[in-house]
Amino acid sequence: MRMDPRKQNILLAIITDYIATAEPVGSRTIARKYRLGISPATIRNEMADLEEMGYIEQPHTSAGRIPSERGYRYYVDYLMKRQELTPEEEELVRQSYHQKVRDVGEVIQRTGQLLSQLTQYAAVVLPPKAAASCFKHIQLVQMGAEQAMLVAIMDSGAVHHRIIDIPSGITAADLEAISAVLNAKLQGRPMESIRLTLIKEIYFELSKQRRILELVMELLHDTLVRGSENRVYLTGLLNILNQPEFRHVEKVKTLLSILEQEDLLGNLLASDVGKEGVTVRIGREISCQQMSECSMVVATYSFKGRPLGTLGVLGPTRMDYAKVVTVVECLTKNLSQALERILG
Repeated sequence: MRMDPRKQNILLAIITDYIATAEPVGSRTIARKYRLGISPATIRNEMADLEEMGYIEQPHTSAGRIPSERGYRYYVDYLMKRQELTPEEEELVRQSYHQKVRDVGEVIQRTGQLLSQLTQYAAVVLPPKAAASCFKHIQLVQMGAEQAMLVAIMDSGAVHHRIIDIPSGITAADLEAISAVLNAKLQGRPMESIRLTLIKEIYFELSKQRRILELVMELLHDTLVRGSENRVYLTGLLNILNQPEFRHVEKVKTLLSILEQEDLLGNLLASDVGKEGVTVRIGREISCQQMSECSMVVATYSFKGRPLGTLGVLGPTRMDYAKVVTVVECLTKNLSQALERILG
């Protein structure tokens, strides 16, 4: 629902001031600081209308107003103006991504740290889901008479390895033959796409090594699917706990208990994988009652056009959305480019 320009300007002034001060905003403050060309009495009348429309709230009798969730949503959708990074921030981003990185995990952790540093809120990053990554190379290496190492390299850059027990009599040549068949059948395929027909083909070609093959397939599934579900990198937790909204002990306890639930955070982030642009969830839009005083700004990063994971910022509903959206856009682009360099 659109509103007339005067109400828009007053709502924008309230949100801008409240984000900066965390204090309810009164009509005199708006008249003095924002020079809208109207009297405090007129501003009060417009504020009463905005409150009736559900865009602002009055937390205490005779106090100023604060934005409601609906007010923040209107601001993000219609009023927010893009806030550019400062030259110093742009240089920090450039240096961070041009430093030599060894693997995907390192660049993802660095991205989380940058998100937190630039926004002063908590940063959350969902790394590439192993089950959605494609096999690049699989190798069985003999480690002893009855042991071998299973190594699976994914196109996302992730490397998984496990020591397994093998039947006596299995030679290095046997392991090489098994590796060759697995690479021929699985290379370029994600684990989640492997169907019964393909598994039957593998078993047919390696019928003499059925015992070790069953173990290998089970380990690949456990390692890549079960063991990697919704792992989340969370950094900058102190930033959000330092916000005025979370100075109450009970609120802090509730928030911490939620942030400890990695599966919950992972599910929240995973629901946005593949979405275009930046998604802003405000308060109850997060679909978690205990996070009703928080907002999340999330975007998908990719490799060669294929969505890999999401990154985002978690903060109070009184978040500096204009700054956060810009930072999330910037780092999503830089992370995707960094993955192209590492994996390309």
